[in-house]
Amino acid sequence: MPLIVQKYGGTSVGSVERIQAVAQRVCKTVKAGNSLVVVVSAMGKTTDGLVKLAYEISSNPNSREMDMLLSTGEQVTIALVSMALQELGQPAISLTGAQVGIVTEAAHTRARILHIETERIKRHLNQNKVIVVAGFQGITRTEELEITTLGRGGSDTSAVALAAALRADFCEIYTDVPGILTTDPRLVPEAQLIDEITSDEMLELASLGAKVLHPRAVEIARNYGVPLVVRSSWTDDPGTWVISPTPRPRSLVNLEIARPVDDIEFDTEQAKVSMLRVPDKPGVAARLFGEIATQDVDVDLIIQSIHEGNTNDIAFTVMTPILKRAEAVAAAIAPVLRSHKAAETEEAEVMVQQNVAKVSIAGAGMIGRPGVAAKMFTTLAEAGVNIQMISTSEVKVSCVIDNADCDRAVAALHTAFEIEQNKENFTLPPSLPHSLPPSLPPSSPVRGVALDMNQARLAIRQVPDRPGTAAKLFGLLAQHNISVDMIIQSQRCHVINGVPRRDIAFTVARMDAQAAQKMLQQAAAEYGWGEVVLESAIAKVSVVGAGMVGQPGIAATMFEALSQHQINIQMIATSEIKISCVVAQEEGVKALQAIHTAFGLAGSQSIQVPA
Repeated sequence: MPLIVQKYGGTSVGSVERIQAVAQRVCKTVKAGNSLVVVVSAMGKTTDGLVKLAYEISSNPNSREMDMLLSTGEQVTIALVSMALQELGQPAISLTGAQVGIVTEAAHTRARILHIETERIKRHLNQNKVIVVAGFQGITRTEELEITTLGRGGSDTSAVALAAALRADFCEIYTDVPGILTTDPRLVPEAQLIDEITSDEMLELASLGAKVLHPRAVEIARNYGVPLVVRSSWTDDPGTWVISPTPRPRSLVNLEIARPVDDIEFDTEQAKVSMLRVPDKPGVAARLFGEIATQDVDVDLIIQSIHEGNTNDIAFTVMTPILKRAEAVAAAIAPVLRSHKAAETEEAEVMVQQNVAKVSIAGAGMIGRPGVAAKMFTTLAEAGVNIQMISTSEVKVSCVIDNADCDRAVAALHTAFEIEQNKENFTLPPSLPHSLPPSLPPSSPVRGVALDMNQARLAIRQVPDRPGTAAKLFGLLAQHNISVDMIIQSQRCHVINGVPRRDIAFTVARMDAQAAQKMLQQAAAEYGWGEVVLESAIAKVSVVGAGMVGQPGIAATMFEALSQHQINIQMIATSEIKISCVVAQEEGVKALQAIHTAFGLAGSQSIQVPA
């Protein structure tokens, strides 16, 4: 009989009435002929209340004791859900993470799952019981058998990990919205439901919507090919399928920590066009990429570096066969940009470089692992490969290098990350009630718009332009466990004392920004780097869609939407399926709303999110 894992979030089990409704749904699923494992969160705001109590006792609570405290929230829920099922005549048993055998690393408040001992669950399933599991928690296999918690989104992570370990037919995530939406319904009530989305798109939209699915859960689903559906616990609506590629064979040991990079990609048919000293004002990127789209020029990577004075640089890569068209567009628009009075003293300049290649590492396990990008940069440095451009996303880091270095770079990266080449195929969810057959690629090139208001930007001026610089810089951040999101390398080069130098800018979580600045200021003094500048009042807005590949005009539409609302773009970074812009913090929500409207993603009905 089919095995299903269901997960219910805090609002879904927030009261006795909601728990009884969940029990009814579970019984209905069992009567349809399914075996069932149910993973639950703490009721409502229980975890927040426990955290508040801890901070009333101590301004700096011990992390071990926090895990002991917070793990009790889910234990209340599992007992109540199990009782509710038994009242309906359904055999059920509640189990903590430790009793289930969710074994984690010994890292309190943020542990990752190593493996799951499934024997006890299977024994109860064979007795036709529903197993109700406490999400968000596990246990170490050290001598002390310490209780651990998994951090934010831990119940999602528990559920999908159990589905992977049990080889479940699929995993259902029940929440307070109808599924994955085109954006946050709290900011855009007309957000629409997405019927299906690829796991890569979902990972890129880590901050999408009502944050209904944590990226760690998506990472596990992608790595182990778990069919995943996100649904509302208030209705019987079909929800959203998250579609994963057919995975390589992968051990269930070290489940969350093994092999963060899945693939090494490269493209030697690339050329780079740089526009230096363009005005730093709203509308410039819209004008440039609007003209590029009009000429049907498909652009790959786009970066806009931080400003120098009243100007900044925009660079993009194109396929070599269409370079002439791209070069002609850039050259034609340069005089228009030069007319801006702020740029009169420094004329905009177009630079074209052929014989470049793009090399990328890709993988769902890169999120939240600071050392992955640093390892890539170190590998390239040790191979004597200089990096000309860097562009990043949640699941990919791409570097533009000299074409002559490509074979050496790819070989070194394959060795460093222990990757063999393969092609991925998508796994479609089974034909089940409430499912919709997915259609790939998606019909709309942009699937959703995301807003991240929790980042800060750091810029280091005048770092040497030579192999090893990025490795040193991001290696330092990784040593301090600081994750980096967007990375931008300026195209303007200044020669100081015979050494060519460029600026590097990147974003980090705002809570890490001051520590990162302090550490980098010390490093700058040691290595002869320039000023380290911190800007906290920023927002990152992104569009994502697998259908963007080969579709000229997506970037132009996004930039034009911002221009029409007089929103200045401070940074741009792209991947194949994502375009991200940094704007001023106070303009973040307006930017999100403008872009969502520009791509026609609004529906006719408003999504109501329960309080």
